[in-house]
Amino acid sequence: MDKALLWGGAARPAFGGGEVLAPIELYLAGRATAEFRGVEVPVTQLAVEGSRAWLARNLRMLDPERHVRVHCLVRPSSADLVDLFLRQRRGDVPLANDTSVGVGYAPLSVLERQVGAVEAQLNSAQVKHESPEIGEDVKVLGIRRGRTIGLTVACALVDRFVTSLDDYLEKKEGVRAHVAAAARDLGLSEIGIAVNTADRVAERAIYLTVTGTSAEAGDDGQAGRGNRANGLITPYRPMTLEVAAGKSPVSHVGKLYQIVARRIADALVAEHESVRDAECCLVSQIGRPITDPQLVDVRLATAGPSAQALEREVAAIVRHELDRIPTMWREVLDVGLTVC
Repeated sequence: MDKALLWGGAARPAFGGGEVLAPIELYLAGRATAEFRGVEVPVTQLAVEGSRAWLARNLRMLDPERHVRVHCLVRPSSADLVDLFLRQRRGDVPLANDTSVGVGYAPLSVLERQVGAVEAQLNSAQVKHESPEIGEDVKVLGIRRGRTIGLTVACALVDRFVTSLDDYLEKKEGVRAHVAAAARDLGLSEIGIAVNTADRVAERAIYLTVTGTSAEAGDDGQAGRGNRANGLITPYRPMTLEVAAGKSPVSHVGKLYQIVARRIADALVAEHESVRDAECCLVSQIGRPITDPQLVDVRLATAGPSAQALEREVAAIVRHELDRIPTMWREVLDVGLTVC
């Protein structure tokens, strides 16, 4: 399901450990088949149990039974969309379930790589083991002025691992050290780091949480406002309007075309030294085979040969990646293909 609303709860964090006063409310909406050829599918049970299992795996300090209420607001799909899906069973290639757009670009800029590396560092298993006070709710915004990069990091600290205000400030400096380490790994030296800039130490107003996420105390959220398929929010780059997570990996072009467009751009940069930058836009049409978009738009910045001179090579890469779409669902489910 790709429609979700998170209504934040209420909490009272405290040094050494606080409490959740009101649970997080998670509303799931979408369409699913509850019965097929006489077999009932327990959609609500699957949605609730699956959500709780994900929360338990990914948010260490959150108790999905006590701290979260999951509301499943799922109904059967419309007859025409059900028929569209069943028609593909009679063919070799799934049919696009929507008219949508997917875009991708390559390579990531230095700033984009830095932002992604910082978040990955703070949420890595090693850092969580070394610094359990670092919660999973990590947001990183990066700017560049000339050669200087500035990073603003919001990082929830878990109260049970923080004993006092001085301890909080020391552990906040530890977050800064992890961010600096990620920058050094990328060979960056001219970098400014600001962590939890809303803190007001004199008033003891600090980013301290019970569960490691701001969702415990009123930070609401909705699917569609988060990261795109490359894990970043990049308003200076071409972006689609859809969230990639939650959609069907079989025929939902709002998901598949984001992944494929990125793969096309990555392949163009990796396989041709003359291609410095690549952008790809794929536009579907509902009812058409997912391997046959109604538009493929590729833009290249090259050093040496013109983009027109590479047209045959570009077409071959595009065709290869489009032909892989019908089996991509296996990668999403079995390999755990990252889409956000």
